[in-house]
Amino acid sequence: MSPILVPDALLPVGVIGLGDIAQKAYLPVLAALPGLDLRLMTRDRAKLDRIGDSYRVDPGKRFTDLGELVGSGIRAAFVHAATDQHVPIVERLLTAGVDVYVDKPLAYTLEGSRRLVDLADRTGCSLMVGFNRRYAPGYVQAKERPRDLIVLQKNREGLPEAPRPMVFDDFVHVVDVLRFLAPGEVEHVDVRSRVRDGLVEHLVLTLAGEGFTALGIMNRVSGSTEEILQVSGADSKREVHNLAEVIDHRGQPTVRRRGDWVPVARQRGIEQVVLAFLDAVRTGKTVDAHDALRTHELCELIVERIESA
Repeated sequence: MSPILVPDALLPVGVIGLGDIAQKAYLPVLAALPGLDLRLMTRDRAKLDRIGDSYRVDPGKRFTDLGELVGSGIRAAFVHAATDQHVPIVERLLTAGVDVYVDKPLAYTLEGSRRLVDLADRTGCSLMVGFNRRYAPGYVQAKERPRDLIVLQKNREGLPEAPRPMVFDDFVHVVDVLRFLAPGEVEHVDVRSRVRDGLVEHLVLTLAGEGFTALGIMNRVSGSTEEILQVSGADSKREVHNLAEVIDHRGQPTVRRRGDWVPVARQRGIEQVVLAFLDAVRTGKTVDAHDALRTHELCELIVERIESA
């Protein structure tokens, strides 16, 4: 396990991979937090210096080599590299005793995901997967409602895709939210899909257990990019639109929209999941990825069923 740091010490944290998700979602949050000693790593020197300059990261804390970043003494890392690079990067970090937060999915294969979770267990390091929707206020609050029926739609426009990357890169969020909100053990799994020329156009997942049904729907040719959650039961319903607008139905609908000054990162749970991970690192609490692995196992089952249909 990584050493416990005293609360007022600067925490050396690496950010690996400086693509869109790092730039739009994570770096603005990390750069605004006190008590962090940020170090950046990407193989693209021009991008590294441009982003390093914009966040005033000391040139001596910018790296193009993972080994040099690890050797600089980081205690935690955020991995935003391409999915196919997750396994070698996270293995290197965990082996060095670094606590890791990694974007979903852990890997494109269940074997790779299990390797990382097993390694985290052996090293005693934290391994947290970026399922930020578990921290998004609209979804957290939905868990407080009656949930006999859960329906989550996450649609795209003109984006059919091969089953494995579609499920593990995108539909994985739907799977994890349904598991997060399910009020009991899942006893039944059904998968229906439409595949044309090897590309998934739409996918419907049904999870059911005692007293509840959860539907996950993704239409990749829907003509709209949207995410709509509905939970209902006990003659009431709550809808969450695009993680921002909450509509409660009990007779007449009541609408609550995201406040003008609420940051998008907080609305989407990014800020909260980052704080949860860093708090665990500072206090020496180990975050394990076993529950996240169950989501990956279900995604593997979905891919198998699509491909065997």
